[in-house]
This record gives sequence, C-alpha cells and structure tokens, in this order.
Amino acid sequence: MRYCVYYMKQISKNLLYAALSIVLVLGIFSIGFYTGTEGIGIKKSTEVSASTPADLSTFWQVWNLVEERYVPASDEDSIDNNARVLGAIKGMVDAIGDPYTVFLTPEENAHFEESISGKFQGVGMEIGKRDGVIVVIAPIKDSPAERAGVRAGDVLLQIDGNSTAELSVDEAVRKIRGEKGTIVKLTLVADGDTEPRTVDVTRDNIRIPTLEYELRDDGVFVISLFNFSAGVEKEFREALREFVLARTDKIVIDMRGNPGGFLDAAVDISSWFLPVGKVVVREHFGDTTEEKIFRSKGYNIFNDNLKMVVLVDGGSASASEIVAGALKEHGVATIVGETTYGKGSVQELVQVTEDTALKVTIAQWLTPEGLSISKNGLEPDVVVEREQEVPATGRDNQLEKAIEILLSKSR
Repeated sequence: MRYCVYYMKQISKNLLYAALSIVLVLGIFSIGFYTGTEGIGIKKSTEVSASTPADLSTFWQVWNLVEERYVPASDEDSIDNNARVLGAIKGMVDAIGDPYTVFLTPEENAHFEESISGKFQGVGMEIGKRDGVIVVIAPIKDSPAERAGVRAGDVLLQIDGNSTAELSVDEAVRKIRGEKGTIVKLTLVADGDTEPRTVDVTRDNIRIPTLEYELRDDGVFVISLFNFSAGVEKEFREALREFVLARTDKIVIDMRGNPGGFLDAAVDISSWFLPVGKVVVREHFGDTTEEKIFRSKGYNIFNDNLKMVVLVDGGSASASEIVAGALKEHGVATIVGETTYGKGSVQELVQVTEDTALKVTIAQWLTPEGLSISKNGLEPDVVVEREQEVPATGRDNQLEKAIEILLSKSR
C-alpha cells in the first residue's frame, strides 16, 4: 500500500509534513510520512518554546543514585551515559502519549532513513496504534501479508512470539521488516475471533499498486484506489478519461483498505468533483494559530447528473478520509461501507543532532465542516458491514450495495 505515504527522500530545509497519517508499510519501506504542498524535507531547529516549568530534581537524584550504587553484572559491563541520556529523552517524549510523536535514536533514525530511501522489502501492510494496542490499518494489495490472511482491523498481539504490548509503532515495524525470503510470525486477533491466530509471513519485495478501473456490464464504472502515492494524480486522470469515454454517469470510487498518501494527491483528486475554491480539508494547529485551508483547484468537469458512491472501511485512512469527507460534506457522493480508521494528524520531522531526530505531531486534519478526522473517523451515509464469507464466495456485498444505490438513482 504503499504506497502511501511513505516514500521518497528529499532532504531540504522545507517543513516535512508527514501529514495524513503515519501508517507504516512494514518493509524496508515505511508508509510513514505524507507530504503537503511544501514537499518532503527536514527542518532543523534549536528553538525552545515556553512551557510549564518542570522540576528536574528527581531526575538528577535518580541519575546520581545509579552513578553511586549501580554495580554491573560483570566486569565487562559498564554504564553507557550516552545511552542513558537517549533513553531519558525517549521516555520523556513517550510520556506525551501520542503514538506518532517519537524520538528517533541513531539506530532508529537510520532505519527511518532506509525506509524512505526507495527500497521495498517487507510483508506489505500498514499499522497504527489505537486504544494502546497495535492494529493493522490495511494490508497492501497482493502483498505477502494479504496472501497470509492479514486483515484490516486485526490487532497485532505478538511478533515472533514476543508481545507487542510495550512496543511503539516504529519498534513494531523494525521487528517485522527484514530481508526477502525470511519469515516473521504474526499473532493476530480480530473482532469476532474466539481465539488468536498465528500466521507465517514470508518477506518479499513489495509491489505498490496505485489503482485499477473497470466498466461493468451494468454501466457502473469502478475505480479502485489503493493509495495516494506519488504519480497517482496522473493515473487517476487517465482513469477518469476512460470513464468519460465509457459514456456513463455512474461511478464508484473504492477506497477500502487505502491507508492514504500525499496531501497534494488528495486535494487534486477531490478537485475533479468540486468547484474551484471549495474547501477540501482544514489543517488545525490549535486555538492559538490560524488554521490552513486547502481548497479545490476546480477541475470539476462533471455536470450535476453525475452519480457517485465512495466505498470506505476501517482500512481507509488519512488521504482517503480527506477525499471521502470532502465529497460527502459537499453533497457530491454517497459514502457507503464502514467507519473509517480515523487518521488525521500531521507530523513534522525535526533533526535534533546529526544522527537523531524527532517526529512530532503539529496539527490535525479537519473536514470542510470542521469535524476531526482523528477523533472518530468518518461515518458512512449508508453503513454496510463486510460479510466475512466474502473471500470464500467471491461476493462483495458492499460493492453490491453501492451499485444498487447508483442504479436506483437512474430510474
């Protein structure tokens, strides 16, 4: 998947908008950072903002107690004060309680640099953290994870037999990714399961599909949009060209399992269906800073007779939620499926030292009407839960409902 958000390394002095979500493709490739209009880059900063004074006396008391009383297990062991400092910083950042605000140690920072360097090996899925547990946002289409039976919404309990209870998302990613041909054991549980299941996933090169489209016999044109990666704007435009040539007015945009991607792509795709100037998404920095508004470019080549349904589910995140929210609130499309994931935070990557960095949440995405994407996700206009037997029967009850709605509008 992705494809989504994660790719490309372009070091500059621009602000790195890891916008949209930090969903991670588990491979030597992470779906980590989305980019806004400023592009990807690293902002170095030494500024310290004012905050409530902290009493550091306890910290120093413990530090000195360790210095005075700790005895290593063997003569070969010694105290690494640099490691203690990095551990203290990491603990301080973790105490904020935001799974997407993370201090990257030298080793972790190197892994992150590798993950956006353009290499694609891993199991092919995005994960996030919800209610304190690590969950699968979505497996990438045709990835090792999908073939092994990993599903959107699965809770990741163990990696190679070790609990994930105390792991951050980044730590889980590092434990799951690895060399092509090696195997990782994932213990998962989903709603409705009576007990956990363990799957063996063989790591491989990850192919990152962007979209597919087809004209059905009933005259409904379906665009399956798998991610919002670089270049998706061009592919989506070509798909719309085929839609126009098909001479139909019924279209389904399927964003189920789409974990997101570049903000620019979300705005561009929304612009095909919204008049110029209409709000696509709001970037909210808090009560003290004016929000930033991203508006439609106004391609809007379709007339009022266009009939559109957007399909979403619990694996639809970030950019998917931005597009679905904009088309829903402007009355352009009917949203069908299940409540979306709820991933609407923006991260900035700040280089702290030469080999360490801080990913810090700086803003939240809001729909055109000001609803928080992160808070509860987006509720569909028509709720349709995916039937569990679908993979076995080949039926897709959610798509069937979308088509039923479109055909009823033609009568």
